[in-house]
Amino acid sequence: MAFRLATPRPPAVSAEAMVATSQTAATRAGLRALERDGNAADAAVAAAAVLCVAEPMSTGVGGDAFALLWDGDRLHGLDAAGPAPRAAPEDAPVAERGPRSVTVPGAVAGWAALAERFGRLGLDALLADAIAAAERGFEVGPITAAGWSGAPPELGAPPAAGELVRLPELGASLRRIADEGPDVLYRGDLARAIASCTWLDEEDLAGYEPRWVEPLTVDYRGVTVCELPPPTQGVAALEGLGLLALDEPAFAAQVRCVRLALEDAFARVRDGADVGDLLEPGFLARRRRQAAASAHEPGGGTVYLCAVDADGLAVSFIQSLYDGFGSGVVAPDTGIVLQNRGACFAVSGRVEPGRRPYHTLIPGMLLREGALLGPFGVMGGFIQAQAQVQLVSALIDDGLDPQAALDRPRFRIDGRDVLLEEGLWERGGEIEALGLRPVPSRDHGRFGGGQAIVRQDERLVGGSDRRKDGAAAGF
Repeated sequence: MAFRLATPRPPAVSAEAMVATSQTAATRAGLRALERDGNAADAAVAAAAVLCVAEPMSTGVGGDAFALLWDGDRLHGLDAAGPAPRAAPEDAPVAERGPRSVTVPGAVAGWAALAERFGRLGLDALLADAIAAAERGFEVGPITAAGWSGAPPELGAPPAAGELVRLPELGASLRRIADEGPDVLYRGDLARAIASCTWLDEEDLAGYEPRWVEPLTVDYRGVTVCELPPPTQGVAALEGLGLLALDEPAFAAQVRCVRLALEDAFARVRDGADVGDLLEPGFLARRRRQAAASAHEPGGGTVYLCAVDADGLAVSFIQSLYDGFGSGVVAPDTGIVLQNRGACFAVSGRVEPGRRPYHTLIPGMLLREGALLGPFGVMGGFIQAQAQVQLVSALIDDGLDPQAALDRPRFRIDGRDVLLEEGLWERGGEIEALGLRPVPSRDHGRFGGGQAIVRQDERLVGGSDRRKDGAAAGF
Protein backbone atom coordinates (compact mmCIF):
# COMPACT_ATOMS: atom_id res chain seq x y z
CA MET A 1 0.00 0.00 0.00
CA ALA A 2 1.49 3.34 -1.05
CA PHE A 3 0.84 6.30 1.21
CA ARG A 4 2.26 9.64 2.23
CA LEU A 5 2.96 10.58 5.83
CA ALA A 6 0.29 12.85 7.27
CA THR A 7 0.46 15.92 9.50
CA PRO A 8 2.28 15.08 12.75
CA ARG A 9 0.06 14.06 15.63
CA PRO A 10 0.20 15.78 19.03
CA PRO A 11 2.33 14.27 21.78
CA ALA A 12 0.94 11.97 24.45
CA VAL A 13 0.67 13.58 27.90
CA SER A 14 0.21 11.87 31.26
CA ALA A 15 0.52 12.66 34.94
CA GLU A 16 2.05 9.46 36.34
CA ALA A 17 3.39 6.87 33.90
CA MET A 18 3.92 6.34 30.18
CA VAL A 19 4.99 3.68 27.67
CA ALA A 20 6.03 4.31 24.05
CA THR A 21 6.63 1.54 21.51
CA SER A 22 6.43 0.84 17.77
CA GLN A 23 3.32 -1.38 18.11
CA THR A 24 0.08 -0.44 19.86
CA ALA A 25 -0.28 -3.98 21.23
CA ALA A 26 3.13 -3.64 22.91
CA THR A 27 2.23 -0.26 24.37
CA ARG A 28 -0.96 -1.78 25.81
CA ALA A 29 1.06 -4.65 27.32
CA GLY A 30 3.41 -2.19 29.00
CA LEU A 31 0.51 -0.19 30.42
CA ARG A 32 -1.16 -3.37 31.71
CA ALA A 33 2.04 -4.26 33.57
CA LEU A 34 1.98 -0.83 35.21
CA GLU A 35 -1.70 -1.19 36.10
CA ARG A 36 -0.93 -4.53 37.82
CA ASP A 37 1.39 -2.62 40.20
CA GLY A 38 4.44 -3.30 38.08
CA ASN A 39 7.06 -0.67 37.39
CA ALA A 40 8.82 0.66 34.29
CA ALA A 41 11.16 -2.36 34.18
CA ASP A 42 8.15 -4.70 34.12
CA ALA A 43 6.47 -2.56 31.46
CA ALA A 44 9.59 -2.65 29.28
CA VAL A 45 9.93 -6.44 29.42
CA ALA A 46 6.22 -7.03 28.77
CA ALA A 47 6.28 -4.67 25.80
CA ALA A 48 9.54 -6.11 24.45
CA ALA A 49 8.09 -9.62 24.46
CA VAL A 50 4.97 -8.52 22.57
CA LEU A 51 7.15 -6.79 19.98
CA CYS A 52 8.81 -10.15 19.30
CA VAL A 53 5.39 -11.39 18.19
CA ALA A 54 3.85 -8.31 16.56
CA GLU A 55 6.96 -7.11 14.69
CA PRO A 56 8.81 -10.37 13.93
CA MET A 57 10.83 -9.00 11.03
CA SER A 58 12.63 -6.62 13.40
CA THR A 59 12.98 -8.43 16.71
CA GLY A 60 12.54 -11.77 18.37
CA VAL A 61 13.50 -14.32 20.99
CA GLY A 62 16.49 -15.10 18.76
CA GLY A 63 17.92 -11.55 18.93
CA ASP A 64 19.91 -9.24 21.20
CA ALA A 65 18.89 -6.44 23.56
CA PHE A 66 20.35 -3.46 25.43
CA ALA A 67 18.90 -1.15 28.07
CA LEU A 68 19.60 1.94 30.11
CA LEU A 69 17.72 2.26 33.40
CA TRP A 70 17.47 5.30 35.68
CA ASP A 71 16.50 4.25 39.23
CA GLY A 72 15.97 7.76 40.58
CA ASP A 73 19.55 8.13 41.80
CA ARG A 74 21.85 6.52 39.27
CA LEU A 75 22.07 5.05 35.80
CA HIS A 76 22.48 1.34 35.01
CA GLY A 77 23.48 -0.18 31.68
CA LEU A 78 22.42 -3.65 30.51
CA ASP A 79 24.36 -5.35 27.69
CA ALA A 80 22.50 -8.45 26.47
CA ALA A 81 24.34 -9.09 23.21
CA GLY A 82 25.74 -12.50 22.37
CA PRO A 83 29.05 -13.53 20.78
CA ALA A 84 30.05 -15.58 17.77
CA PRO A 85 30.83 -19.27 18.43
CA ARG A 86 34.02 -19.83 20.36
CA ALA A 87 34.96 -22.54 17.86
CA ALA A 88 34.35 -20.38 14.77
CA PRO A 89 37.31 -20.52 12.35
CA GLU A 90 39.34 -17.32 12.57
CA ASP A 91 39.51 -17.16 8.78
CA ALA A 92 35.76 -17.69 8.35
CA PRO A 93 34.24 -15.26 5.85
CA VAL A 94 31.69 -12.82 7.23
CA ALA A 95 28.22 -14.15 6.37
CA GLU A 96 25.37 -11.72 5.79
CA ARG A 97 22.59 -14.32 6.25
CA GLY A 98 22.23 -18.01 7.02
CA PRO A 99 23.50 -20.30 9.81
CA ARG A 100 26.98 -18.73 9.95
CA SER A 101 25.61 -15.25 10.54
CA VAL A 102 23.96 -16.29 13.83
CA THR A 103 25.38 -15.14 17.16
CA VAL A 104 24.18 -16.18 20.62
CA PRO A 105 20.76 -14.55 21.23
CA GLY A 106 20.95 -12.40 24.36
CA ALA A 107 17.48 -10.83 24.55
CA VAL A 108 15.75 -13.40 26.77
CA ALA A 109 18.62 -13.42 29.25
CA GLY A 110 18.39 -9.62 29.21
CA TRP A 111 14.66 -9.72 29.97
CA ALA A 112 15.33 -12.04 32.91
CA ALA A 113 18.17 -9.88 34.26
CA LEU A 114 16.10 -6.70 34.05
CA ALA A 115 13.04 -8.31 35.62
CA GLU A 116 15.03 -9.94 38.42
CA ARG A 117 17.06 -6.90 39.40
CA PHE A 118 14.46 -4.16 39.02
CA GLY A 119 11.02 -5.64 38.29
CA ARG A 120 8.18 -6.61 40.61
CA LEU A 121 5.99 -9.03 38.67
CA GLY A 122 8.32 -11.83 37.52
CA LEU A 123 9.23 -12.92 34.01
CA ASP A 124 6.46 -15.53 33.79
CA ALA A 125 3.74 -12.92 34.34
CA LEU A 126 5.40 -10.46 31.98
CA LEU A 127 5.28 -12.90 29.05
CA ALA A 128 1.51 -13.47 29.29
CA ASP A 129 0.50 -10.81 26.76
CA ALA A 130 3.09 -11.99 24.23
CA ILE A 131 1.94 -15.59 24.59
CA ALA A 132 -1.68 -14.55 24.09
CA ALA A 133 -0.81 -12.50 21.01
CA ALA A 134 1.10 -15.38 19.43
CA GLU A 135 -1.48 -18.06 20.22
CA ARG A 136 -4.74 -16.13 19.73
CA GLY A 137 -3.50 -13.80 17.02
CA PHE A 138 -2.75 -10.13 16.46
CA GLU A 139 -3.75 -7.62 13.79
CA VAL A 140 -0.88 -6.53 11.55
CA GLY A 141 -0.33 -2.79 11.16
CA PRO A 142 0.12 -1.27 7.69
CA ILE A 143 3.81 -0.40 8.07
CA THR A 144 4.56 -3.80 9.58
CA ALA A 145 2.72 -5.51 6.72
CA ALA A 146 4.80 -3.57 4.20
CA GLY A 147 7.98 -4.87 5.88
CA TRP A 148 6.89 -8.51 6.10
CA SER A 149 8.25 -9.57 2.71
CA GLY A 150 11.12 -12.04 2.81
CA ALA A 151 9.80 -13.94 5.82
CA PRO A 152 11.01 -17.52 6.31
CA PRO A 153 8.39 -20.00 5.02
CA GLU A 154 7.91 -21.33 8.56
CA LEU A 155 6.07 -18.07 9.39
CA GLY A 156 3.59 -18.42 6.55
CA ALA A 157 2.66 -16.06 3.72
CA PRO A 158 3.12 -12.31 4.23
CA PRO A 159 -0.12 -10.86 5.69
CA ALA A 160 -2.08 -7.85 4.52
CA ALA A 161 -2.61 -4.84 6.74
CA GLY A 162 -5.28 -5.60 9.34
CA GLU A 163 -5.02 -9.36 8.88
CA LEU A 164 -5.10 -11.54 12.00
CA VAL A 165 -1.88 -13.56 12.31
CA ARG A 166 -1.12 -16.41 14.71
CA LEU A 167 2.36 -17.74 15.48
CA PRO A 168 1.56 -20.86 17.55
CA GLU A 169 5.07 -22.35 17.60
CA LEU A 170 6.51 -19.06 18.85
CA GLY A 171 3.71 -18.89 21.42
CA ALA A 172 4.62 -22.36 22.66
CA SER A 173 8.29 -21.36 22.99
CA LEU A 174 7.38 -18.23 24.93
CA ARG A 175 5.14 -20.33 27.20
CA ARG A 176 8.05 -22.67 27.89
CA ILE A 177 10.30 -19.71 28.76
CA ALA A 178 7.59 -18.44 31.13
CA ASP A 179 7.04 -21.86 32.75
CA GLU A 180 10.61 -23.17 32.85
CA GLY A 181 12.61 -19.96 32.94
CA PRO A 182 15.17 -18.56 30.48
CA ASP A 183 17.45 -21.57 30.98
CA VAL A 184 15.32 -23.52 28.51
CA LEU A 185 16.66 -21.23 25.77
CA TYR A 186 20.28 -21.57 26.87
CA ARG A 187 20.56 -25.09 28.33
CA GLY A 188 17.37 -26.93 27.41
CA ASP A 189 15.40 -28.13 24.41
CA LEU A 190 15.27 -24.72 22.77
CA ALA A 191 19.06 -24.44 23.00
CA ARG A 192 19.43 -27.80 21.28
CA ALA A 193 17.10 -26.68 18.51
CA ILE A 194 19.14 -23.50 17.96
CA ALA A 195 22.43 -25.40 17.89
CA SER A 196 21.01 -27.95 15.45
CA CYS A 197 20.50 -25.39 12.68
CA THR A 198 23.41 -22.95 13.19
CA TRP A 199 27.14 -22.98 13.77
CA LEU A 200 26.58 -22.32 17.49
CA ASP A 201 27.37 -25.13 19.93
CA GLU A 202 25.19 -25.87 22.93
CA GLU A 203 28.17 -24.77 25.03
CA ASP A 204 28.06 -21.32 23.41
CA LEU A 205 24.47 -20.93 24.59
CA ALA A 206 25.01 -22.47 28.04
CA GLY A 207 27.94 -20.16 28.74
CA TYR A 208 26.09 -16.94 27.94
CA GLU A 209 25.32 -14.28 30.57
CA PRO A 210 24.27 -10.65 30.08
CA ARG A 211 26.41 -7.89 31.57
CA TRP A 212 25.77 -4.80 33.66
CA VAL A 213 28.03 -2.08 32.28
CA GLU A 214 28.95 1.54 33.00
CA PRO A 215 27.32 3.96 30.54
CA LEU A 216 29.15 6.67 28.60
CA THR A 217 28.02 10.30 28.82
CA VAL A 218 28.60 13.68 27.23
CA ASP A 219 27.25 17.12 28.09
CA TYR A 220 25.14 18.73 25.39
CA ARG A 221 24.17 22.31 26.22
CA GLY A 222 23.47 21.55 29.87
CA VAL A 223 21.89 18.13 29.28
CA THR A 224 23.73 14.88 30.03
CA VAL A 225 23.28 12.44 27.15
CA CYS A 226 23.84 8.81 28.14
CA GLU A 227 24.68 5.81 25.94
CA LEU A 228 26.19 2.34 26.29
CA PRO A 229 29.87 1.51 25.62
CA PRO A 230 31.21 -0.87 22.93
CA PRO A 231 30.30 -3.14 21.32
CA THR A 232 27.50 -0.61 20.71
CA GLN A 233 27.97 2.48 18.55
CA GLY A 234 26.68 4.71 21.37
CA VAL A 235 29.92 6.68 21.33
CA ALA A 236 29.13 7.81 17.76
CA ALA A 237 25.98 9.58 18.94
CA LEU A 238 27.86 11.12 21.87
CA GLU A 239 30.82 12.27 19.79
CA GLY A 240 28.48 13.72 17.16
CA LEU A 241 26.70 15.73 19.86
CA GLY A 242 29.98 16.70 21.51
CA LEU A 243 31.20 18.10 18.21
CA LEU A 244 27.88 19.84 17.53
CA ALA A 245 28.01 21.47 20.96
CA LEU A 246 31.11 23.37 19.77
CA ASP A 247 29.20 24.88 16.86
CA GLU A 248 25.81 26.29 15.96
CA PRO A 249 23.33 23.42 15.57
CA ALA A 250 22.64 24.20 11.92
CA PHE A 251 21.66 21.52 9.40
CA ALA A 252 25.02 21.42 7.61
CA ALA A 253 26.86 21.32 10.95
CA GLN A 254 24.83 18.28 11.99
CA VAL A 255 25.76 16.46 8.80
CA ARG A 256 29.44 17.30 9.20
CA CYS A 257 29.60 16.29 12.89
CA VAL A 258 27.81 13.02 12.24
CA ARG A 259 30.23 12.09 9.45
CA LEU A 260 33.22 12.67 11.72
CA ALA A 261 31.69 10.63 14.54
CA LEU A 262 30.76 7.72 12.28
CA GLU A 263 34.27 7.55 10.87
CA ASP A 264 35.72 7.32 14.38
CA ALA A 265 33.16 4.75 15.50
CA PHE A 266 33.82 2.45 12.55
CA ALA A 267 37.54 2.66 13.28
CA ARG A 268 37.38 2.25 17.06
CA VAL A 269 34.23 0.49 18.27
CA ARG A 270 35.05 -3.14 19.02
CA ASP A 271 33.98 -5.57 21.72
CA GLY A 272 35.61 -4.38 24.95
CA ALA A 273 37.29 -1.31 23.39
CA ASP A 274 37.97 1.81 25.48
CA VAL A 275 36.64 4.78 23.50
CA GLY A 276 36.42 7.38 26.25
CA ASP A 277 39.11 9.53 24.64
CA LEU A 278 36.75 10.24 21.74
CA LEU A 279 34.65 12.31 24.15
CA GLU A 280 37.45 14.33 25.76
CA PRO A 281 37.17 18.10 25.21
CA GLY A 282 40.66 18.40 23.71
CA PHE A 283 40.01 15.66 21.18
CA LEU A 284 36.63 17.13 20.20
CA ALA A 285 38.17 20.58 19.71
CA ARG A 286 40.83 19.15 17.36
CA ARG A 287 38.46 16.79 15.56
CA ARG A 288 35.96 19.48 14.59
CA ARG A 289 38.61 21.12 12.38
CA GLN A 290 39.34 17.95 10.41
CA ALA A 291 37.77 16.49 7.29
CA ALA A 292 35.69 13.32 7.36
CA ALA A 293 36.12 10.29 5.13
CA SER A 294 33.19 8.43 3.59
CA ALA A 295 31.18 6.20 5.90
CA HIS A 296 28.91 3.63 4.26
CA GLU A 297 26.07 2.41 6.44
CA PRO A 298 24.46 -0.98 5.77
CA GLY A 299 20.77 -1.56 6.47
CA GLY A 300 19.15 -3.29 9.42
CA GLY A 301 15.96 -3.47 11.44
CA THR A 302 15.27 -2.99 15.15
CA VAL A 303 12.60 -2.10 17.71
CA TYR A 304 12.92 0.51 20.44
CA LEU A 305 10.66 1.22 23.42
CA CYS A 306 10.74 3.29 26.59
CA ALA A 307 8.80 3.47 29.84
CA VAL A 308 8.63 5.78 32.85
CA ASP A 309 6.63 5.03 36.01
CA ALA A 310 5.12 7.09 38.82
CA ASP A 311 8.17 6.53 41.05
CA GLY A 312 10.53 8.01 38.47
CA LEU A 313 12.04 4.72 37.29
CA ALA A 314 12.80 5.04 33.58
CA VAL A 315 13.84 2.38 31.04
CA SER A 316 15.28 2.87 27.58
CA PHE A 317 15.19 -0.52 25.84
CA ILE A 318 16.16 -1.73 22.38
CA GLN A 319 16.27 -5.17 20.76
CA SER A 320 16.77 -6.54 17.28
CA LEU A 321 17.32 -9.38 14.81
CA TYR A 322 19.42 -6.96 12.69
CA ASP A 323 18.25 -7.57 9.09
CA GLY A 324 14.60 -8.22 8.28
CA PHE A 325 13.88 -11.65 9.79
CA GLY A 326 17.53 -11.83 10.81
CA SER A 327 19.48 -14.75 9.44
CA GLY A 328 16.39 -16.23 7.81
CA VAL A 329 16.98 -19.34 9.95
CA VAL A 330 14.16 -20.58 12.21
CA ALA A 331 15.06 -23.05 14.96
CA PRO A 332 13.09 -26.24 14.18
CA ASP A 333 9.61 -26.52 15.73
CA THR A 334 10.10 -23.38 17.86
CA GLY A 335 9.01 -20.41 15.73
CA ILE A 336 12.22 -18.67 16.88
CA VAL A 337 13.84 -16.62 14.12
CA LEU A 338 17.57 -16.22 14.76
CA GLN A 339 19.46 -12.97 14.34
CA ASN A 340 22.20 -12.34 11.77
CA ARG A 341 24.18 -10.00 13.99
CA GLY A 342 27.36 -11.73 12.80
CA ALA A 343 27.00 -9.78 9.55
CA CYS A 344 28.31 -6.75 11.46
CA PHE A 345 31.75 -8.37 11.72
CA ALA A 346 32.11 -6.78 8.27
CA VAL A 347 33.00 -3.52 10.09
CA SER A 348 36.20 -5.10 11.43
CA GLY A 349 36.69 -7.24 8.32
CA ARG A 350 36.65 -10.67 9.96
CA VAL A 351 34.74 -12.94 12.31
CA GLU A 352 36.17 -12.88 15.84
CA PRO A 353 35.50 -16.22 17.60
CA GLY A 354 33.84 -15.83 21.00
CA ARG A 355 33.48 -12.05 20.63
CA ARG A 356 30.66 -9.68 19.69
CA PRO A 357 30.60 -7.67 16.46
CA TYR A 358 30.13 -3.91 16.11
CA HIS A 359 26.60 -3.38 17.43
CA THR A 360 24.11 -0.88 16.05
CA LEU A 361 21.72 -1.00 19.04
CA ILE A 362 21.89 2.13 21.23
CA PRO A 363 19.28 3.04 23.86
CA GLY A 364 19.60 6.65 25.04
CA MET A 365 18.79 8.55 28.22
CA LEU A 366 18.73 12.27 29.01
CA LEU A 367 19.49 13.73 32.44
CA ARG A 368 19.49 17.35 33.58
CA GLU A 369 21.26 18.48 36.76
CA GLY A 370 21.36 14.90 38.04
CA ALA A 371 17.65 14.26 37.51
CA LEU A 372 15.70 12.39 34.85
CA LEU A 373 14.78 14.28 31.69
CA GLY A 374 13.77 11.16 29.79
CA PRO A 375 14.54 8.01 27.75
CA PHE A 376 14.81 8.13 23.95
CA GLY A 377 15.95 6.04 21.03
CA VAL A 378 15.76 5.59 17.28
CA MET A 379 15.64 2.15 15.66
CA GLY A 380 16.84 1.34 12.17
CA GLY A 381 20.23 -0.38 12.09
CA PHE A 382 23.23 1.82 11.38
CA ILE A 383 21.17 5.03 11.14
CA GLN A 384 20.63 5.04 14.89
CA ALA A 385 23.59 7.20 15.94
CA GLN A 386 23.04 9.86 13.30
CA ALA A 387 19.28 9.91 13.91
CA GLN A 388 19.87 10.31 17.65
CA VAL A 389 21.99 13.40 17.02
CA GLN A 390 19.13 14.89 15.01
CA LEU A 391 16.54 13.94 17.63
CA VAL A 392 18.47 15.33 20.61
CA SER A 393 19.16 18.56 18.74
CA ALA A 394 15.44 18.89 17.95
CA LEU A 395 14.56 18.38 21.61
CA ILE A 396 17.26 20.56 23.17
CA ASP A 397 18.16 23.18 20.57
CA ASP A 398 14.72 23.70 19.07
CA GLY A 399 12.56 22.88 22.07
CA LEU A 400 10.28 20.54 20.13
CA ASP A 401 8.01 18.16 21.98
CA PRO A 402 8.95 14.47 21.58
CA GLN A 403 6.34 13.75 18.92
CA ALA A 404 7.32 16.75 16.79
CA ALA A 405 11.03 15.96 17.25
CA LEU A 406 10.50 12.36 16.13
CA ASP A 407 8.34 13.35 13.17
CA ARG A 408 10.83 15.92 11.85
CA PRO A 409 12.35 14.91 8.46
CA ARG A 410 15.79 13.26 8.74
CA PHE A 411 18.95 12.92 6.73
CA ARG A 412 20.94 9.72 6.38
CA ILE A 413 24.62 9.64 5.47
CA ASP A 414 25.79 6.87 3.16
CA GLY A 415 29.31 7.45 1.88
CA ARG A 416 29.32 10.71 -0.06
CA ASP A 417 25.56 10.48 -0.52
CA VAL A 418 23.26 12.17 1.96
CA LEU A 419 19.72 10.82 1.72
CA LEU A 420 17.13 13.50 2.44
CA GLU A 421 13.62 12.74 3.58
CA GLU A 422 10.72 14.78 2.26
CA GLY A 423 10.82 18.14 3.99
CA LEU A 424 14.60 18.43 3.57
CA TRP A 425 14.80 18.30 -0.21
CA GLU A 426 15.21 22.07 -0.42
CA ARG A 427 18.37 21.78 1.73
CA GLY A 428 20.24 19.98 -1.04
CA GLY A 429 22.37 23.04 -1.79
CA GLU A 430 23.79 22.94 1.74
CA ILE A 431 24.80 19.32 1.18
CA GLU A 432 26.48 20.18 -2.10
CA ALA A 433 28.41 22.96 -0.35
CA LEU A 434 29.94 20.25 1.85
CA GLY A 435 31.16 18.42 -1.25
CA LEU A 436 28.52 15.72 -0.85
CA ARG A 437 25.65 14.53 -3.05
CA PRO A 438 22.05 15.13 -1.88
CA VAL A 439 19.68 12.26 -2.67
CA PRO A 440 15.96 13.01 -2.22
CA SER A 441 14.11 9.93 -0.95
CA ARG A 442 10.49 8.93 -0.35
CA ASP A 443 11.49 5.66 1.32
CA HIS A 444 10.61 6.52 4.91
CA GLY A 445 11.85 3.11 6.06
CA ARG A 446 15.44 4.22 5.41
CA PHE A 447 15.19 6.89 8.11
CA GLY A 448 14.43 4.75 11.13
CA GLY A 449 11.73 5.22 13.73
CA GLY A 450 11.90 6.20 17.38
CA GLN A 451 10.21 6.80 20.68
CA ALA A 452 10.85 9.30 23.45
CA ILE A 453 9.39 10.33 26.80
CA VAL A 454 10.39 13.61 28.43
CA ARG A 455 9.61 14.75 31.96
CA GLN A 456 8.28 18.30 31.80
CA ASP A 457 7.51 19.86 35.19
CA GLU A 458 5.12 17.40 36.86
CA ARG A 459 3.97 15.63 33.70
CA LEU A 460 5.28 13.21 31.11
CA VAL A 461 5.24 14.09 27.42
CA GLY A 462 5.88 11.32 24.91
CA GLY A 463 5.94 10.45 21.24
CA SER A 464 6.07 7.46 18.91
CA ASP A 465 7.46 7.88 15.41
CA ARG A 466 4.95 8.31 12.59
CA ARG A 467 7.17 6.02 10.49
CA LYS A 468 6.00 3.06 12.62
CA ASP A 469 2.69 1.51 13.72
CA GLY A 470 3.01 2.30 17.41
CA ALA A 471 1.91 4.82 19.99
CA ALA A 472 2.87 6.54 23.22
CA ALA A 473 0.26 6.36 25.98
CA GLY A 474 0.04 6.80 29.72
CA PHE A 475 -2.13 7.57 32.71
